[in-house]
Amino acid sequence: QVQLVESGGGLVQAGGSLRLSCAASGRTFSSYAMGWFRKAPGKEREFVAIISRRGEMTFYADSVKGRFTTSRDNAKNTVFLEMSSLKSEDTAVYYCAADRTSYSGSTREVDYDYWGQGTQVTVSS
Repeated sequence: QVQLVESGGGLVQAGGSLRLSCAASGRTFSSYAMGWFRKAPGKEREFVAIISRRGEMTFYADSVKGRFTTSRDNAKNTVFLEMSSLKSEDTAVYYCAADRTSYSGSTREVDYDYWGQGTQVTVSS
């Protein structure tokens, strides 16, 4: 069992930056690929980024590529999402998720075993 807790969300002006963190419980954090997803009001939850178990592979949605960076610190059981050049369309609840099957992670929600509660990011224009 893994528990995930996101933090770092908030209100930011367009063009600004935020850093989200996702802290995981347990001793097997490095056994999970991690993903970031988001859900905007009135929209389906969508894939944002993934990072492999050791952190050497990442993949991003086209909508955030070049603006968002995910990284992880396995010693601290934490994964991060650095967001810059934020746009109003980035406003959403952001979720981290853990995938115990895939080494590199998946863009599909159904492949994830554990989810955090989400953290709100609001970008004002």
